[in-house]
Amino acid sequence: MAEDGLVGGSLAGLCLARLQHFAREKGWRGFGLVGPGVLIAVGYVDPGNWATDLSGGARYGFELLSVVLLANLVAAMAQALCVRLGIVTGKGLAEVCRESFSRPVVMLLWFLTEIAMVATDLAELVGSAVALKLLFGIGLLPGVLIVSAGTFVVLSLGLSDRKLSGLVALLMLVVAVSFTVLLVLARPHWLEVVAGLLPTPTLIVDPSMLLIAIGIVGATVMPHNLYLHSGLLAVVGRRLEAGSQRSTEVKKAAIRAGALDSSLSLTIAFFMNAAILIAAGAVFHANGLHEVSSLSSAYRLLDPVLGSGIAATLFAVALLAAGQSSTITGTLAGQMITEGFLRIRLSPLIRRLITRGAALGPAILYFSLAGEDNSAHLLIASQVVLSLQLPFALVPLVHFTASRRLMGDLAVGRRTALCCWAMALLLVGLNVLLIGDMVA
Repeated sequence: MAEDGLVGGSLAGLCLARLQHFAREKGWRGFGLVGPGVLIAVGYVDPGNWATDLSGGARYGFELLSVVLLANLVAAMAQALCVRLGIVTGKGLAEVCRESFSRPVVMLLWFLTEIAMVATDLAELVGSAVALKLLFGIGLLPGVLIVSAGTFVVLSLGLSDRKLSGLVALLMLVVAVSFTVLLVLARPHWLEVVAGLLPTPTLIVDPSMLLIAIGIVGATVMPHNLYLHSGLLAVVGRRLEAGSQRSTEVKKAAIRAGALDSSLSLTIAFFMNAAILIAAGAVFHANGLHEVSSLSSAYRLLDPVLGSGIAATLFAVALLAAGQSSTITGTLAGQMITEGFLRIRLSPLIRRLITRGAALGPAILYFSLAGEDNSAHLLIASQVVLSLQLPFALVPLVHFTASRRLMGDLAVGRRTALCCWAMALLLVGLNVLLIGDMVA
């Protein structure tokens, strides 16, 4: 695998530029590796999050805010493991899986990961199409085709490292500003919001709440982000090995810098996700509107309930920005997955064409059969699929980072490993509960 081949020289170049600054300083200055974390955080505020957080807030008020917090803590721990794996081994999670497991296991993991990629892209595609419909009155069927064409145009421009990162950061800023304004307009009761950070026992006994909760986890801790983040930091790890910065202390410093970068970015993502759920609880649940069934219905209700003519427009603009920024990072993750598992290097356009083609089929079929008023069901279903796929990426990640044979002295400690295994088992347990409720 080439030094910068994972992402076609795009984000890898940005990471390497940050690394060179870090190496020149010969120490940790806290922000030497800032950049990858922002791109990872994009996946935590995609349209799938919107559907699950919106549904949870409208139906249960602020009760599921504790699940948003838990999911973000799990995400922060998982992404820190990705940083460690990439820097220490100089390889992404997909590549380590290929080298460590038998071919049948590798092919199974690759297949499941591709399913997760399609589910992720489906949410981004549908969410962006819904935003076009809300803003311009374009139907969802032509909307998904327009969104796809727009994505291909952006990728074909061959934007430089900084321009690509700048575009993603700008789209994220649009989302943040929009929901800050919506929260100001919604005026939630902040004491009730704080109380929502405490777990509710109702979660275990209410199948509907459990379904939404697992959807929130699936929308937050996304399998493709584990492959993307470890792959980006693997570039840093390989350069450390190739240069003069091979010492354990330097790698520890790089791990701290990368973990700080991702933690800060995920903290911002938490506040964005929390803002969606809080806004839904304050605007809809507090006014007796518990069954806000879709993003479209939320859009239609925002202005009348809040008494502001700008609220709905801000909602739609932020939704479009979230969908497009997530699509860019999803394409990069897809490249790493294909190359890591199969040793097949694809251009961004080809990779996007494969994933988007696989997502377009179910979207077009669903809207043709079920109509365009039930998009929320499709979005939530895609996030549940992601949650079901997550253990197949998370368990290998925990296994590898706890292995002294692979990681040497930089393997995670026993207590940390136990926490990580508890986290993975918790997710598996929630998935078992979900499957049991679906079968019953």
